[in-house]
Amino acid sequence: MNMTEILAPHLPYLRRYGRALTGTQESGDAYVRAALSALLAGEEVLPEGASPRVGLYRVFQAIWASSTGRLDDAGSTVETAKPDSLLKALAAPRRAAVLLTSVEAFSLEETAFILDQSTQEVERAILEAQGTIDRLLASRVLIIEDEPIIALDLENLLTELGHKVVATAATRDEAVAKARSERPGLVLADINLGEGGSGIDAVSEILASFDIPVIFVTAYPERLLTGERPEPTYLIAKPFLPETVQATVGQALFFHPTTRKAA
Repeated sequence: MNMTEILAPHLPYLRRYGRALTGTQESGDAYVRAALSALLAGEEVLPEGASPRVGLYRVFQAIWASSTGRLDDAGSTVETAKPDSLLKALAAPRRAAVLLTSVEAFSLEETAFILDQSTQEVERAILEAQGTIDRLLASRVLIIEDEPIIALDLENLLTELGHKVVATAATRDEAVAKARSERPGLVLADINLGEGGSGIDAVSEILASFDIPVIFVTAYPERLLTGERPEPTYLIAKPFLPETVQATVGQALFFHPTTRKAA
């Protein structure tokens, strides 16, 4: 099996991580390309004793951490924008620790290896990062979900995190109406609403009226992370862990321009 075949199953998830870490799909994909190019050219190698996925993320992380700017679509460095108040509040290494453990589901030991840190440093970074995110980014949330138990689970979890769930909706039409009346600051949307229509269509109609961050919830994330069309930046896979919801909500609010401007 060649290098491309070994790494291919992990690329959709690395692209997801790259987008969340850097804040844009373009920048994240540029770092993914840089990591793959370095591996295929022999400039970097997968660490011995580590799984291909862990090794791939470690190479990606090393390239990202060593860069003084962001990479554009051509692979060249461009000047990084000055950090605003939210970026100053949460250092990038802390953001990486949260994403790797909560969204990418790496263990503390694997995350420490990827970041070239100790497990104690990773644990401390996670606690500090999540506390900052939760404190600064509490929001009004609309949940679009046709399964009542899942909707209730999400509502309870978001409330515990300090957010206010202003409405829940089980159909496309109900979601659009409640979004327009409640003006939420964040939407969590199931993709398949059964007879109630498509969550993707509901979100598209909502975003046509105003700009807010959206997190899609799906049992099949690989069906959307294909690279063949514009992709949702934030996905939560079912069944979800509380830590995954917490981290993804924080990242969605953290990086959205409207949220950052208001913070």
